[in-house]
Amino acid sequence: MSEPYILSIDNGTQSVRALLFDLRGNLAAKTQVHLQPYYSDQPGWAEHTAEGYWQAVCMACQKLWATTSISKSQIKGVAVTTQRGTVVNVDRDGKPLRAAITWLDQRRTDQVPPLNSLWKAAFKVAGVDGTIDYFRREAEINWIKANQPDVWERTGKFLLLSGYLNYCLSGRYADSTGSQVAYVPFDYKRHKWAASYDWKWQALAIRPDMLPELVEPGTAIGVITEKASQETGIPQGLPLVAAAADKACEVIGAGCLEPHIGCLSYGTTATINTTSRKYVEVTPFIPPYPAAIPGAYSTEVQIFRGYWMVNWFKEQFGDREQAVATERGMAPEALFDRLVNAVPPGSMGLMLQPYWSPGIKVPGPEAKGAMIGFGDVHTRAHMYRAILEGLAYALREGKERIEKRSGVPITELRVAGGGSQSDAAMQLTADIFGLPAARAHIYETSGLGAAIAVAAGLGLYGSFAEAIAAMTRPGRVFQPDPAHCKIYDQLYKRVYLKMYKRLQPMYEAIADITGYPQAL
Repeated sequence: MSEPYILSIDNGTQSVRALLFDLRGNLAAKTQVHLQPYYSDQPGWAEHTAEGYWQAVCMACQKLWATTSISKSQIKGVAVTTQRGTVVNVDRDGKPLRAAITWLDQRRTDQVPPLNSLWKAAFKVAGVDGTIDYFRREAEINWIKANQPDVWERTGKFLLLSGYLNYCLSGRYADSTGSQVAYVPFDYKRHKWAASYDWKWQALAIRPDMLPELVEPGTAIGVITEKASQETGIPQGLPLVAAAADKACEVIGAGCLEPHIGCLSYGTTATINTTSRKYVEVTPFIPPYPAAIPGAYSTEVQIFRGYWMVNWFKEQFGDREQAVATERGMAPEALFDRLVNAVPPGSMGLMLQPYWSPGIKVPGPEAKGAMIGFGDVHTRAHMYRAILEGLAYALREGKERIEKRSGVPITELRVAGGGSQSDAAMQLTADIFGLPAARAHIYETSGLGAAIAVAAGLGLYGSFAEAIAAMTRPGRVFQPDPAHCKIYDQLYKRVYLKMYKRLQPMYEAIADITGYPQAL
């Protein structure tokens, strides 16, 4: 009997990957098509052609069949996982009406639907009126309705990227509850579209018939259509199974099924997540996102543009390492790790606060990035290590917020994302958290999480728990160094935790003088 495989399509910010996994969680084949991350007609805008995403999926799949010896008959199912918050308007025939607005987009509108007086009063009493106004102004739905009314009038369905790709593959307007991370009228506690009386229907200029059907992760959405098969090479009739958004899939792909296991993601957005059956708002009035398993929540703290800062440093200051790596035919990461290891823990007092992009509440909208403690001994190597340390400090703070709100101590760490490939980053993470940090056994954790949804949904394993146990395992484990932990603990408690409060008045003054960031 031939060995079964599962196809995962992972549409990230920078590339689309077609991945084949076996039932032990091993990556058997992979192809990758790089994307232009976005284009911008206006400052702060970030768009990508919706058709371009689909074409990249087709190309990645066709390349996969051309390069693997695995027979298509061995593939039992397929699932899609995508970047979160990227939206697509399609007409009544399923054709995109405009470019997709990506999650990186920063546009906002002041032309928002009115809330009735009862809701406004309730939000004011609760002290969340500013958060609700932020939601309404940031929502792509409201911007399109206000600025492109002709597009909105012709919109048949308003989809997340996951829903759009599911439609392209199956011809059905359906999406996973685990993918609903966006400004949409979703009930994050009950994992369904909001009830008719929910305030979100007033806050967003959208009708229920414009939204797709929702199904739980592991549910069969449909089968690959003849048209999709011709364009992708995926066998016609193959089951398409609902997975979840990339971060949610990454969490279960790293084996983080229980709330005491923290999943660190060192990606474009750095995050710490736990999986919980309990609804926990880590930041009050900000709901947890849906997990990649039915009925569960992902308690998440984000550092927006987290490892973007690492790439920024490499672009701005890493020419030497990039050039040497190219000359020697090696990965530049090894040379950047040498930079980190050339500097002692604590970067000789150079401290970074990684608020390159502000938040709604923690940090506040006035926040900026900061680096303090410069002296004449500091070099770009100290800067690089301080960036990695600052991200780990911020995620440790997130860990403590999750623990405080959930009542569950986090005793294990699994690390995924591009930054997890750096041994230096892994070691300083273990030292700053004071916990062993285990690298996920495979780099493609979000794709693996999608494969787990297929394995559980099609009965290849009896449950999500069985599939996760069989298909994930820790990779290399980095043990904390007690001497380094002591230094980091003091810097974290005596310096890092006080930085934002001390600098906040100056951030507000900067915003008042320069107009950046724009007041909400």
